Amino acid sequence: MSTGAPARRTLLLALGLLVALPPLALLSLRTGSTGSLDLASLGRGCRAALGGGEPLPRTAQMIVELRLWRTLTTAGVGAALALSGAMLQGLFRNALASPSVLGVTGGASLGATLAILAVGGGAPLLLAVDGSRASVIVPLCAFLGAAAAVSLVTLLAGAGGRISAPTLLLTGIALNSVIAGVLALLSALALRDWEVSRAILSWSFGTLEDRSVEHVKIIAVGLVAALTVVPFVAWELDLLQTGEDDARSLGVHTARVRVLCIAGSSLAAAAAVAVAGQIAFVGLVVPHLVRLVSGRGHRSLLLLSPLAGAVFLLLVEWGQRALLGERTLPPGVMMSLVGGPFFLGMLLWQRRELDTW
Repeated sequence: MSTGAPARRTLLLALGLLVALPPLALLSLRTGSTGSLDLASLGRGCRAALGGGEPLPRTAQMIVELRLWRTLTTAGVGAALALSGAMLQGLFRNALASPSVLGVTGGASLGATLAILAVGGGAPLLLAVDGSRASVIVPLCAFLGAAAAVSLVTLLAGAGGRISAPTLLLTGIALNSVIAGVLALLSALALRDWEVSRAILSWSFGTLEDRSVEHVKIIAVGLVAALTVVPFVAWELDLLQTGEDDARSLGVHTARVRVLCIAGSSLAAAAAVAVAGQIAFVGLVVPHLVRLVSGRGHRSLLLLSPLAGAVFLLLVEWGQRALLGERTLPPGVMMSLVGGPFFLGMLLWQRRELDTW
Protein backbone atom coordinates (compact mmCIF):
# COMPACT_ATOMS: atom_id res chain seq x y z
CA MET A 1 0.00 0.00 0.00
CA SER A 2 1.39 3.44 -0.85
CA THR A 3 2.35 5.82 1.94
CA GLY A 4 -0.20 8.31 0.65
CA ALA A 5 -3.16 5.97 1.16
CA PRO A 6 -3.62 6.67 4.91
CA ALA A 7 -3.41 10.42 4.24
CA ARG A 8 -6.08 10.15 1.53
CA ARG A 9 -8.33 8.11 3.82
CA THR A 10 -7.84 10.62 6.61
CA LEU A 11 -8.73 13.51 4.30
CA LEU A 12 -11.81 11.70 3.00
CA LEU A 13 -12.92 10.89 6.56
CA ALA A 14 -12.48 14.50 7.64
CA LEU A 15 -14.45 15.77 4.64
CA GLY A 16 -17.16 13.17 5.19
CA LEU A 17 -17.57 14.13 8.84
CA LEU A 18 -17.63 17.84 8.03
CA VAL A 19 -20.29 17.23 5.40
CA ALA A 20 -22.39 15.00 7.70
CA LEU A 21 -22.35 17.28 10.75
CA PRO A 22 -24.58 20.18 9.53
CA PRO A 23 -27.40 17.95 8.17
CA LEU A 24 -27.44 15.91 11.39
CA ALA A 25 -27.57 19.09 13.46
CA LEU A 26 -30.45 20.32 11.31
CA LEU A 27 -32.32 17.01 11.69
CA SER A 28 -31.83 17.23 15.44
CA LEU A 29 -33.23 20.76 15.45
CA ARG A 30 -36.26 19.75 13.42
CA THR A 31 -37.09 16.62 15.44
CA GLY A 32 -38.80 16.73 18.81
CA SER A 33 -41.83 15.76 20.84
CA THR A 34 -43.65 18.92 19.74
CA GLY A 35 -43.39 18.04 16.04
CA SER A 36 -41.25 19.22 13.14
CA LEU A 37 -40.50 22.88 12.50
CA ASP A 38 -39.98 24.48 9.10
CA LEU A 39 -36.56 25.78 8.10
CA ALA A 40 -37.61 29.43 8.11
CA SER A 41 -38.84 29.25 11.71
CA LEU A 42 -35.74 27.34 12.78
CA GLY A 43 -33.45 29.91 11.19
CA ARG A 44 -35.27 32.86 12.72
CA GLY A 45 -35.45 31.23 16.16
CA CYS A 46 -31.78 30.24 16.16
CA ARG A 47 -30.69 33.72 15.12
CA ALA A 48 -32.77 35.22 17.92
CA ALA A 49 -31.35 32.75 20.45
CA LEU A 50 -27.85 33.81 19.44
CA GLY A 51 -28.80 37.48 19.74
CA GLY A 52 -29.08 38.28 16.05
CA GLY A 53 -32.71 38.79 15.11
CA GLU A 54 -36.38 39.09 15.97
CA PRO A 55 -37.63 36.14 18.07
CA LEU A 56 -40.54 33.90 17.21
CA PRO A 57 -43.77 33.99 19.22
CA ARG A 58 -43.04 33.02 22.83
CA THR A 59 -43.81 29.27 22.77
CA ALA A 60 -42.23 28.68 19.38
CA GLN A 61 -39.07 30.56 20.41
CA MET A 62 -38.77 28.49 23.58
CA ILE A 63 -39.06 25.28 21.56
CA VAL A 64 -36.37 26.37 19.11
CA GLU A 65 -34.02 27.41 21.90
CA LEU A 66 -34.46 24.14 23.78
CA ARG A 67 -33.69 22.19 20.61
CA LEU A 68 -30.72 24.41 19.77
CA TRP A 69 -29.08 24.00 23.19
CA ARG A 70 -29.87 20.27 23.14
CA THR A 71 -28.25 19.88 19.71
CA LEU A 72 -25.14 21.86 20.60
CA THR A 73 -24.79 20.02 23.91
CA THR A 74 -25.17 16.64 22.22
CA ALA A 75 -22.48 17.45 19.66
CA GLY A 76 -20.17 18.82 22.34
CA VAL A 77 -20.61 15.84 24.67
CA GLY A 78 -19.95 13.38 21.84
CA ALA A 79 -16.83 15.30 20.83
CA ALA A 80 -15.52 15.58 24.40
CA LEU A 81 -16.01 11.90 25.25
CA ALA A 82 -14.40 10.77 21.99
CA LEU A 83 -11.38 13.03 22.55
CA SER A 84 -11.03 11.80 26.13
CA GLY A 85 -11.12 8.18 24.97
CA ALA A 86 -8.55 8.79 22.22
CA MET A 87 -6.16 10.41 24.69
CA LEU A 88 -6.52 7.63 27.24
CA GLN A 89 -6.05 4.89 24.64
CA GLY A 90 -2.88 6.59 23.44
CA LEU A 91 -1.53 7.22 26.92
CA PHE A 92 -2.09 3.66 28.16
CA ARG A 93 -1.30 2.05 24.78
CA ASN A 94 -4.50 0.09 25.21
CA ALA A 95 -7.40 -0.02 22.75
CA LEU A 96 -9.83 -0.86 25.55
CA ALA A 97 -9.08 2.25 27.59
CA SER A 98 -11.92 4.74 27.74
CA PRO A 99 -13.41 7.24 30.21
CA SER A 100 -16.16 4.81 31.23
CA VAL A 101 -14.00 1.66 31.50
CA LEU A 102 -11.25 3.32 33.55
CA GLY A 103 -13.63 5.05 35.93
CA VAL A 104 -13.01 8.58 34.63
CA THR A 105 -16.68 9.32 33.95
CA GLY A 106 -17.54 7.54 37.20
CA GLY A 107 -15.14 9.78 39.13
CA ALA A 108 -16.55 12.84 37.39
CA SER A 109 -20.07 11.71 38.20
CA LEU A 110 -19.13 11.20 41.84
CA GLY A 111 -17.63 14.67 42.01
CA ALA A 112 -20.72 16.17 40.36
CA THR A 113 -23.01 14.25 42.71
CA LEU A 114 -21.17 15.56 45.77
CA ALA A 115 -21.53 19.07 44.35
CA ILE A 116 -25.25 18.53 43.73
CA LEU A 117 -25.70 17.39 47.32
CA ALA A 118 -23.78 20.39 48.60
CA VAL A 119 -25.59 22.91 46.40
CA GLY A 120 -28.91 21.22 47.10
CA GLY A 121 -28.45 21.46 50.84
CA GLY A 122 -27.10 17.98 51.48
CA ALA A 123 -23.88 19.31 53.01
CA PRO A 124 -24.39 22.91 54.16
CA LEU A 125 -21.41 22.84 56.49
CA LEU A 126 -19.11 21.48 53.78
CA LEU A 127 -19.97 23.93 51.04
CA ALA A 128 -22.38 26.84 51.24
CA VAL A 129 -23.17 28.23 47.79
CA ASP A 130 -26.22 29.71 46.14
CA GLY A 131 -27.89 28.30 43.05
CA SER A 132 -26.34 30.86 40.73
CA ARG A 133 -22.88 29.42 41.40
CA ALA A 134 -23.89 25.78 40.86
CA SER A 135 -22.89 26.02 37.19
CA VAL A 136 -19.29 26.57 38.34
CA ILE A 137 -19.16 24.25 41.34
CA VAL A 138 -20.60 21.14 39.61
CA PRO A 139 -18.18 21.05 36.64
CA LEU A 140 -15.24 21.92 38.91
CA CYS A 141 -16.03 19.02 41.23
CA ALA A 142 -16.59 16.78 38.21
CA PHE A 143 -13.12 17.63 36.91
CA LEU A 144 -11.53 16.96 40.30
CA GLY A 145 -13.31 13.60 40.48
CA ALA A 146 -12.24 12.64 36.94
CA ALA A 147 -8.62 13.66 37.53
CA ALA A 148 -8.52 11.75 40.83
CA ALA A 149 -9.95 8.62 39.18
CA VAL A 150 -7.52 8.50 36.25
CA SER A 151 -4.58 9.36 38.52
CA LEU A 152 -5.53 6.54 40.89
CA VAL A 153 -5.85 4.07 38.00
CA THR A 154 -2.43 5.15 36.69
CA LEU A 155 -0.86 4.77 40.14
CA LEU A 156 -2.37 1.36 40.91
CA ALA A 157 -2.05 -0.19 37.45
CA GLY A 158 1.54 1.00 37.07
CA ALA A 159 2.72 0.02 40.55
CA GLY A 160 5.13 -2.57 39.10
CA GLY A 161 6.71 -0.11 36.70
CA ARG A 162 4.75 -1.32 33.64
CA ILE A 163 1.07 -0.94 32.84
CA SER A 164 -0.37 -4.17 31.44
CA ALA A 165 -3.77 -4.42 29.78
CA PRO A 166 -5.27 -6.93 32.27
CA THR A 167 -4.07 -4.91 35.27
CA LEU A 168 -5.39 -1.69 33.78
CA LEU A 169 -8.82 -3.13 33.01
CA LEU A 170 -9.14 -4.87 36.38
CA THR A 171 -8.14 -1.68 38.17
CA GLY A 172 -10.75 0.27 36.20
CA ILE A 173 -13.43 -2.32 36.94
CA ALA A 174 -12.58 -2.29 40.64
CA LEU A 175 -12.65 1.51 40.77
CA ASN A 176 -15.97 1.60 38.92
CA SER A 177 -17.41 -0.84 41.46
CA VAL A 178 -16.27 1.32 44.38
CA ILE A 179 -17.64 4.48 42.78
CA ALA A 180 -20.95 2.75 41.98
CA GLY A 181 -21.25 1.74 45.64
CA VAL A 182 -20.58 5.28 46.86
CA LEU A 183 -23.06 6.72 44.34
CA ALA A 184 -25.69 4.22 45.50
CA LEU A 185 -25.08 5.28 49.08
CA LEU A 186 -25.39 8.97 48.22
CA SER A 187 -28.58 8.29 46.26
CA ALA A 188 -30.06 6.47 49.25
CA LEU A 189 -29.17 9.34 51.58
CA ALA A 190 -30.78 11.85 49.21
CA LEU A 191 -34.11 10.02 48.82
CA ARG A 192 -35.92 12.42 51.14
CA ASP A 193 -35.08 15.39 48.92
CA TRP A 194 -36.92 14.69 45.67
CA GLU A 195 -35.21 17.38 43.57
CA VAL A 196 -31.70 16.39 44.62
CA SER A 197 -32.51 12.69 44.26
CA ARG A 198 -33.92 13.29 40.76
CA ALA A 199 -30.79 15.24 39.74
CA ILE A 200 -28.53 12.39 40.91
CA LEU A 201 -30.67 9.81 39.12
CA SER A 202 -30.59 11.79 35.86
CA TRP A 203 -26.79 11.98 36.12
CA SER A 204 -26.56 8.19 36.42
CA PHE A 205 -28.69 7.60 33.29
CA GLY A 206 -27.45 10.59 31.34
CA THR A 207 -29.66 13.34 29.97
CA LEU A 208 -29.56 15.70 27.01
CA GLU A 209 -33.03 17.18 27.39
CA ASP A 210 -33.81 20.62 28.84
CA ARG A 211 -30.27 21.87 28.29
CA SER A 212 -29.51 25.59 28.44
CA VAL A 213 -26.92 27.99 27.11
CA GLU A 214 -24.97 27.46 30.34
CA HIS A 215 -24.56 23.77 29.51
CA VAL A 216 -23.32 24.68 26.03
CA LYS A 217 -20.75 27.07 27.53
CA ILE A 218 -19.48 24.44 29.98
CA ILE A 219 -18.98 21.74 27.35
CA ALA A 220 -17.43 24.27 24.95
CA VAL A 221 -14.89 25.46 27.53
CA GLY A 222 -13.98 21.90 28.54
CA LEU A 223 -13.64 20.72 24.95
CA VAL A 224 -11.55 23.70 23.79
CA ALA A 225 -9.28 23.40 26.84
CA ALA A 226 -8.75 19.69 26.13
CA LEU A 227 -8.04 20.37 22.45
CA THR A 228 -5.25 22.79 23.39
CA VAL A 229 -3.36 19.79 24.77
CA VAL A 230 -3.33 17.95 21.41
CA PRO A 231 -0.38 19.77 19.76
CA PHE A 232 1.78 19.03 22.82
CA VAL A 233 1.13 15.26 23.00
CA ALA A 234 0.24 13.96 19.52
CA TRP A 235 3.77 13.24 18.30
CA GLU A 236 4.86 12.00 21.73
CA LEU A 237 1.95 9.55 21.93
CA ASP A 238 3.07 8.02 18.63
CA LEU A 239 6.53 7.40 20.10
CA LEU A 240 5.06 6.04 23.35
CA GLN A 241 3.36 3.16 21.53
CA THR A 242 6.63 1.17 21.50
CA GLY A 243 7.10 1.63 25.25
CA GLU A 244 8.16 4.34 27.69
CA ASP A 245 11.84 3.36 27.67
CA ASP A 246 12.07 3.67 23.89
CA ALA A 247 10.17 6.96 24.01
CA ARG A 248 12.54 8.39 26.62
CA SER A 249 15.54 7.39 24.51
CA LEU A 250 14.02 9.43 21.67
CA GLY A 251 13.66 12.51 23.87
CA VAL A 252 10.05 12.21 25.02
CA HIS A 253 9.35 13.70 28.45
CA THR A 254 6.98 10.90 29.50
CA ALA A 255 5.97 12.47 32.82
CA ARG A 256 4.91 15.69 31.08
CA VAL A 257 2.95 13.76 28.45
CA ARG A 258 1.21 11.75 31.18
CA VAL A 259 0.21 14.88 33.10
CA LEU A 260 -1.05 16.64 29.96
CA CYS A 261 -3.06 13.62 28.79
CA ILE A 262 -4.58 13.09 32.23
CA ALA A 263 -5.49 16.78 32.45
CA GLY A 264 -6.89 16.91 28.91
CA SER A 265 -8.89 13.69 29.13
CA SER A 266 -10.20 14.66 32.58
CA LEU A 267 -11.27 18.10 31.39
CA ALA A 268 -13.13 16.67 28.42
CA ALA A 269 -14.80 13.85 30.38
CA ALA A 270 -15.67 16.11 33.31
CA ALA A 271 -17.29 18.71 31.09
CA ALA A 272 -19.35 16.00 29.39
CA VAL A 273 -20.47 14.48 32.69
CA ALA A 274 -21.20 17.89 34.21
CA VAL A 275 -23.73 18.72 31.48
CA ALA A 276 -25.07 15.28 30.50
CA GLY A 277 -24.25 12.71 33.19
CA GLN A 278 -22.76 9.30 32.47
CA ILE A 279 -22.84 8.25 28.81
CA ALA A 280 -20.72 5.17 28.18
CA PHE A 281 -19.05 3.72 25.07
CA VAL A 282 -18.71 6.93 23.05
CA GLY A 283 -15.12 7.32 24.19
CA LEU A 284 -14.50 3.64 23.57
CA VAL A 285 -16.07 2.99 20.18
CA VAL A 286 -15.49 6.26 18.30
CA PRO A 287 -11.65 6.26 18.46
CA HIS A 288 -11.76 2.64 17.24
CA LEU A 289 -13.79 3.62 14.20
CA VAL A 290 -11.56 6.58 13.41
CA ARG A 291 -8.42 4.47 13.82
CA LEU A 292 -9.73 1.88 11.36
CA VAL A 293 -9.90 4.55 8.66
CA SER A 294 -7.16 7.05 9.44
CA GLY A 295 -4.59 4.72 11.00
CA ARG A 296 -2.82 4.91 14.36
CA GLY A 297 -1.19 8.33 14.02
CA HIS A 298 -2.34 10.50 16.91
CA ARG A 299 -2.11 13.78 15.04
CA SER A 300 -5.11 12.81 12.94
CA LEU A 301 -6.75 10.58 15.57
CA LEU A 302 -6.94 13.29 18.25
CA LEU A 303 -8.39 15.82 15.81
CA LEU A 304 -10.82 13.54 13.99
CA SER A 305 -12.16 11.74 17.07
CA PRO A 306 -14.00 14.83 18.45
CA LEU A 307 -15.59 15.46 15.06
CA ALA A 308 -16.59 11.80 14.74
CA GLY A 309 -17.90 11.77 18.32
CA ALA A 310 -20.16 14.74 17.61
CA VAL A 311 -21.53 13.07 14.47
CA PHE A 312 -21.92 9.73 16.21
CA LEU A 313 -23.90 10.97 19.22
CA LEU A 314 -26.05 13.29 17.10
CA LEU A 315 -26.88 10.36 14.82
CA VAL A 316 -27.78 8.06 17.71
CA GLU A 317 -29.91 10.70 19.43
CA TRP A 318 -31.73 11.75 16.27
CA GLY A 319 -32.26 8.11 15.30
CA GLN A 320 -33.94 7.18 18.53
CA ARG A 321 -36.15 10.29 18.51
CA ALA A 322 -37.18 9.55 14.93
CA LEU A 323 -37.96 5.91 15.74
CA LEU A 324 -39.30 6.11 19.30
CA GLY A 325 -40.92 9.54 19.35
CA GLU A 326 -41.78 10.58 22.90
CA ARG A 327 -40.64 7.21 24.32
CA THR A 328 -36.94 8.01 23.92
CA LEU A 329 -34.42 6.39 26.24
CA PRO A 330 -31.85 8.28 28.31
CA PRO A 331 -28.61 8.60 26.30
CA GLY A 332 -26.64 6.53 28.80
CA VAL A 333 -29.08 3.65 28.43
CA MET A 334 -29.23 3.98 24.63
CA MET A 335 -25.43 4.03 24.28
CA SER A 336 -25.15 0.92 26.46
CA LEU A 337 -27.63 -0.88 24.20
CA VAL A 338 -25.89 0.31 21.02
CA GLY A 339 -22.27 0.40 22.14
CA GLY A 340 -22.17 -2.76 24.23
CA PRO A 341 -22.97 -5.29 21.48
CA PHE A 342 -20.89 -3.30 18.99
CA PHE A 343 -17.86 -3.43 21.24
CA LEU A 344 -18.33 -7.15 21.92
CA GLY A 345 -18.28 -7.69 18.17
CA MET A 346 -15.04 -5.73 17.95
CA LEU A 347 -13.52 -7.88 20.69
CA LEU A 348 -14.41 -11.05 18.81
CA TRP A 349 -12.96 -9.58 15.60
CA GLN A 350 -9.69 -8.76 17.35
CA ARG A 351 -9.31 -11.96 19.39
CA ARG A 352 -5.88 -12.73 17.94
CA GLU A 353 -4.52 -9.38 19.08
CA LEU A 354 -6.10 -9.76 22.52
CA ASP A 355 -4.48 -13.17 22.97
CA THR A 356 -1.05 -11.52 22.84
CA TRP A 357 -1.74 -9.28 25.86
